[in-house]
Amino acid sequence: MTTEYTPPKVWTWNKHSASTASNASSLNRPISGATHDKILPVGRHPLQLYSLGTPNGQKVTILLEELLARGHTGAEYDAWLIRIGEGDQFGSGFVDINPNSKIPALMDRSGATPIRVFESGAILLYLAEKFGDFLPADPAQRAECLSWLFWQMGSGPYVGGGFGHFYAYATVKIEYAIDRFTMETKRQLDVLDRRLADNAFLAGDTYTIADMAVFPWYGGLVKGWIYDAAEFLAAHEYRHVLRWADTLLARPAVQRGRIVNRVRGPLSEQLPERHDASDFDKVAKA
Repeated sequence: MTTEYTPPKVWTWNKHSASTASNASSLNRPISGATHDKILPVGRHPLQLYSLGTPNGQKVTILLEELLARGHTGAEYDAWLIRIGEGDQFGSGFVDINPNSKIPALMDRSGATPIRVFESGAILLYLAEKFGDFLPADPAQRAECLSWLFWQMGSGPYVGGGFGHFYAYATVKIEYAIDRFTMETKRQLDVLDRRLADNAFLAGDTYTIADMAVFPWYGGLVKGWIYDAAEFLAAHEYRHVLRWADTLLARPAVQRGRIVNRVRGPLSEQLPERHDASDFDKVAKA
């Protein structure tokens, strides 16, 4: 690697440019579409989720578990594991649901015509509207909720694809890139900390899908679950974010949702697939 790089007039992709980025991105390509034929399994519940227990995947499973805890029996779901490190997201069945080949992806088979939903924020909004819960009816609170939901969708790539990539995954540590994305990540944490200084939750005094979207990423940062970067980011400075994260983590549905489709960490925090509520009992006994 050289310290200076002059971009060519026209960029071209090659295996070298992919492999030197990081192991995590070695399957990425500058084109879309399926690389192989693979039919996705279908379980017995109306909602079929195809995902992985990353922060984006956790958003949806947390909401589904919260809906079930509120008594919405129609929110029962099968959660199938998509191993993105092995290229499952490029199988033909998955691409049919999400042409962008990213988890999570949802099929709602409760009606006469199955409905596909992709992008985690879209899935949260779809389910909240479908079941009439965790999305405020009051126009002002609803606007606040949706503003924070879309704030996360727009800001998250700086944390994942920016800070996380260069700090944790890139095979070459580039000071400029790490400084650039660390500054932005800390700025975002400060935005949250100021909001939560005077509000129990992001939309005000009501727990909503905005909290479920933000928690796996930013709660994970301050609690040290993501990139093992809490010390590096001086997470103790964001005491209101920490208070909020602890509040959410105390919720049983959040605890359940965090481990669905997880294949890393302690075995007691892994439930690779979820097809019934009793599956959580198996994890407890593991």
